[in-house]
Amino acid sequence: MNCRILLTAAMGVALITGPVFGQSAAAPTQGVELADAALPPELDRVLRDYERAWRAGDAKALAALFAEDGFVLQGNRPPVRGRAAIQAAYEGQGEAPLRLRALAYSVEGSNGYIIGAYGYGDTPGDMGKFTLTLRRTPGGPWMIFSDMDNLNAPPRPTRTSGE
Repeated sequence: MNCRILLTAAMGVALITGPVFGQSAAAPTQGVELADAALPPELDRVLRDYERAWRAGDAKALAALFAEDGFVLQGNRPPVRGRAAIQAAYEGQGEAPLRLRALAYSVEGSNGYIIGAYGYGDTPGDMGKFTLTLRRTPGGPWMIFSDMDNLNAPPRPTRTSGE
């Protein structure tokens, strides 16, 4: 009787966990580069101002593009909220020839978004992608409420000194 209970329990565990462990992670696919979306000037201004501030390494100017209670959601880092924290997070970053391009956008009332891709310098192709959620007060400029980005390829593992 005990063998029957153990066998039933073992088979139950195998049935439950088998599909989970049997699945393999999909290999990254090489996608076709998506076409640029033409942005209205008031949204394009957000991307061009971001590029200029990044290229200058100007953390204060970058933070000024965000809503007072905005977020930065960078890969492999905790979320950051508020202009002062955003400025601190961007200190020491930038001073690189950032290129931003829009893939899609939408605006409804005082909210909007831009989905895009980024790269650096003259290197062909995109190295990552981003979403900007935007908001504005009536008659005011579009401000970034959240900026989330990540790389197209997984980060390279870091080597330890013992390797």
